[in-house]
Amino acid sequence: MHFSEQFITIIILVTLTGSYLIGTIADFLNLKNIDQPLPAEFKDHYDKKKYSDSQNYLKANTKFGFITSSIDLTIILLFWFSGGFQMIDSFVRSFNFGSIVSGLFFTGILLFLKLLISLPFTLYTTFVIEEKFGFNKTTPRLFLADLIKSIVLSAILGGILLSLILGFLEFGGQLAWVMCWMASTLFLLFVQYIVPTWIMPLFNKFTPLEDGPLKEAIISYAKSINFSLSNIFVMDGSKRSSKSNAFFTGFGKNKRIVLFDTLIKEQSLEELVSILAHEMGHFKKKHIIKRMVLGIFQMGFIFYLISIFISHEGLFHAFFMKDISIYAGLIFFGMLYSPIDLFISILFQISSRKDEYEADNFAAKTVKDSRPLINALKKLSAHNLSNLTPHPFYVFLNYSHPPVLARINTLKSI
Repeated sequence: MHFSEQFITIIILVTLTGSYLIGTIADFLNLKNIDQPLPAEFKDHYDKKKYSDSQNYLKANTKFGFITSSIDLTIILLFWFSGGFQMIDSFVRSFNFGSIVSGLFFTGILLFLKLLISLPFTLYTTFVIEEKFGFNKTTPRLFLADLIKSIVLSAILGGILLSLILGFLEFGGQLAWVMCWMASTLFLLFVQYIVPTWIMPLFNKFTPLEDGPLKEAIISYAKSINFSLSNIFVMDGSKRSSKSNAFFTGFGKNKRIVLFDTLIKEQSLEELVSILAHEMGHFKKKHIIKRMVLGIFQMGFIFYLISIFISHEGLFHAFFMKDISIYAGLIFFGMLYSPIDLFISILFQISSRKDEYEADNFAAKTVKDSRPLINALKKLSAHNLSNLTPHPFYVFLNYSHPPVLARINTLKSI
């Protein structure tokens, strides 16, 4: 395929500005949709102040998100058209490293610049917005520790994977994309396997759920659906935020169900069992495997496209680059791929929302009562100041879960 640099430039410009405009329109519609009375379903869980807080929380996050996305788009365009990529490439090439080390250096500089730009916004979100609405429990010291750990982990794990990809694309010939696909798949499975036992404990403390009525009820339920479960942990989520959640992670011997300590404080025994029944439902309905398989096939599709465009001269000319390189080609392809990625992400969101309904249905039927899960969803929404009336277009673009009222209405019909 031969595309001119002008055509590629237009495609990427339309993608960047189009995504920004679509996101802004969705945010505007979402904000406009919150000026509704409190839904009757939530009158026992929201008072006038709490409902007002949930609306103001959405407004604060949306308005700040608009500022953030506007600045991000401006910086990207300024950096692009001022020849920023070429300046970094010239700097990297001045050291005469090999292609793989140069690629790591080039990518590392871009990611570091992105981190520096995003850091003030992250600090404001954490220590101003989240603090204002009573969620933030993160101290500056903990924030710094998390940041350092994340950088080190990303450098190690990301560096290993990127080195493999650069090496295969540089020396792998026509089947390089297949090698990249296989290596990335094995790497993904490896990381998924070690996340629960090696990575997550670097950030949080995981304590086995103590013996008692809750543990007995969870194990009894797991046995009733033939779910092998030996690892139930409580995570100290309260050291960063007062928000509550539960999740399923890992696979094989390392699979575990995790409850936030804040969740245990807010929910009754029956409600906690129903929440975990929902999480186990994802596993029993093969949602986790399905998502992983779809993700792996998507990676294969991406690497195939990379093999076509990675050395396209027009792509490099569009970014004012003098030299063609595999490492820069990966970055530029990522921007060119954005329209396809947006379309695929919407399809994944649709699939994810369907899975959530299925997991809710599984939980209600196996617990033999939908009321505990309905009450749990109401409590979670109130505690986390969730938006009760999101605009359908915003849901279509951004929601991996159905709106809570839709979930409750569906549960009531079971």
